[in-house]
Amino acid sequence: MNSFISKISNHYALLYKISLFVLAMLILLFIFPKEAKFKYDYHNGRPWMHADLIAPFDFAILKPDSQLKAEKSASLKNFRPYFSKNNNIAQVETEKCKDEFSQQWAIRYKNTKLFAFKQALQEITDMLYRYYEKGIIENNAEIQYKTPDYIFIQINDDKIAEERFLNEVYTLSNAREEIKLELFGNKSFDSTFYPIVQNHLVENIKYEAEKTQTDKQSLMSRISPTYSLIQKGEKIISKGEILNNAKFLVVESLRQQYEKQTDASHKSSFLIIGQIILISLSMAVFAMFLYAFRRDIYNHNKKLVFLLMLIIMMVGITSVVSNNYVDYLYMLPICMLPLLVRVFFDTRLALFVHLITIILIGFLVPNSFEFLFLQLIAGIITIISVVNLHRRSQFFLTSFLIFLTYNITHIGIVLIEDASIQKILFSDVAMFAVSAFTTLIAYPLIYLFEKTFGFVTNVSLLELADTNNTLLRKLSMLAPGTFQHSLQVANLAEEAVYSVGGNPLLVRVGALYHDIGKIEMPQYFIENLSSGMNPHNEITALESAQILLQHVTRGIEIARKHKIPEQVIDFIRTHHGTKKTEYFYNQYKNAHPDEVIDESLFTYRGPVPVSLETCILMMADSIEAASRSIPFPDEEKINNMVETVTNRQLENEQFIHAEISFRDINQIKKIFKQKLLNIYHIRISYPEI
Repeated sequence: MNSFISKISNHYALLYKISLFVLAMLILLFIFPKEAKFKYDYHNGRPWMHADLIAPFDFAILKPDSQLKAEKSASLKNFRPYFSKNNNIAQVETEKCKDEFSQQWAIRYKNTKLFAFKQALQEITDMLYRYYEKGIIENNAEIQYKTPDYIFIQINDDKIAEERFLNEVYTLSNAREEIKLELFGNKSFDSTFYPIVQNHLVENIKYEAEKTQTDKQSLMSRISPTYSLIQKGEKIISKGEILNNAKFLVVESLRQQYEKQTDASHKSSFLIIGQIILISLSMAVFAMFLYAFRRDIYNHNKKLVFLLMLIIMMVGITSVVSNNYVDYLYMLPICMLPLLVRVFFDTRLALFVHLITIILIGFLVPNSFEFLFLQLIAGIITIISVVNLHRRSQFFLTSFLIFLTYNITHIGIVLIEDASIQKILFSDVAMFAVSAFTTLIAYPLIYLFEKTFGFVTNVSLLELADTNNTLLRKLSMLAPGTFQHSLQVANLAEEAVYSVGGNPLLVRVGALYHDIGKIEMPQYFIENLSSGMNPHNEITALESAQILLQHVTRGIEIARKHKIPEQVIDFIRTHHGTKKTEYFYNQYKNAHPDEVIDESLFTYRGPVPVSLETCILMMADSIEAASRSIPFPDEEKINNMVETVTNRQLENEQFIHAEISFRDINQIKKIFKQKLLNIYHIRISYPEI
């Protein structure tokens, strides 16, 4: 049992990575549809490139959606909605009106003008019955915006149905307006009574929703969704035969009905096994790529989780849209994936992640070849457009280039398939525009991922490299010598990184902040001394060494307090590696010759550099500092100094954990020598002729 636990603990990192990929595979397997995938790729107007297609089962030739819609629309053109007329409403509302009118007349005329009252009451009664007899129809969506000659079916109280024109009945607003005009023309009728009569006009012809829908469904059910039946074993199309509209319709019908078949459980099992194989292969290839070419990401679990999350997210969104809203598939911002990966990592990884993702998506979408080709070209353009990302405004240019690429590629595909420009629809252009525009969602996502995963982008690095920011201004004011040293180190390191293919912006920012801890006690560092007085003369060598060692730990604390990214803090942490403070160590050793010295008291805690950029910074930092102590520098002295400093770092095993070669180191030394010669205005000596 103990040996088993020991084995697990010894291989914990590997098991954790395996579990990440297995989990990603299971999530993708859950996302994938459980219907069989039609194995043929075909296009309307192009030759059938596969073997002769024989019907594997009986199936119906389905009518296109456009034709079904047209037939339904034509069928509904002569459809008549049902309304029922309620004659009881006229009697009820008329009696109410008479009561209200009598009360108001009594209040106004105090039981006088009885003859006029009876005459007015009779006129109101006759008038209301007349309007109700003609009918006041409910303002329903079925008759809205219809012409006056539109016909509907009216069901009367005696259950007899009759067809009526819309202009034969009133709407409520028309009835109230007409009765007002009619009363206004009666000079013996007081206008104060108008509202009483108007308010008792209500709709007495009501919409019969249930009856209408039943008839409508019955009418729709008579429309056949199919043309005819293809029998099992019947040849559908021969190899090389042009897939015209009729043949395309048959093949498309076969595909739709084939993918819906789930009648046999063993087929479902084989389908899942096939999906497991394909998804596992994709994940395995991705893992091998990372292990072979990006070991730093493979060993970094947080970065691994981030990449797998992006792949799953994009495949998942595509699956949902493909299953439910397939007509809007090209609105998806697929190019956001390579954009995000390129911003945080490099072009090669961005392209590979994009390839893996669109390959997986290809199993989910119709016309997969077209989709893959379109997204591949657009993804490559996206990656190229953000190779040198220095401003957030570049995202708008990228969005425009994606839109342009989509349209140009789509035009090419349409011309190949249909040989006609008329097949290019405005709706396609609109969807490409939406896809390109929604790619800008990457802008806030980058900030979110930076904070969540602790990543850093070139845009953030540019902001950190601004020497007017609070922390660097504080360094320039409190430790001006250190600030100038940092600028020189940044120039040296940046030039060296350019020559060996690292990240120049990252190493520049790392150089600007690597000595930020010297803000605490700047007077104890030689570059900040402005007078002949050296404060180290007043303390012991051990105390001096501790002050020097503390500038690394204090630098880390200050950087974290100001929310400097961990990638930049790595330069602070590693720029002295595990070297000793040689001067004070030797001074203490000479002062205490018989004492057994604890060397850790004079040694930086490290760790040693683990990347090309941190190695170059360590070299540039030591070489720039050493160059200041050369009296009357010349070419030979600078060459010797660079070689000595670099060889000592190699002997002390400061670069053993970083991927840096001797070829890189020789190139870096060459750049340092050239830069220092330029700084000190030394001419290179030429051989005599």
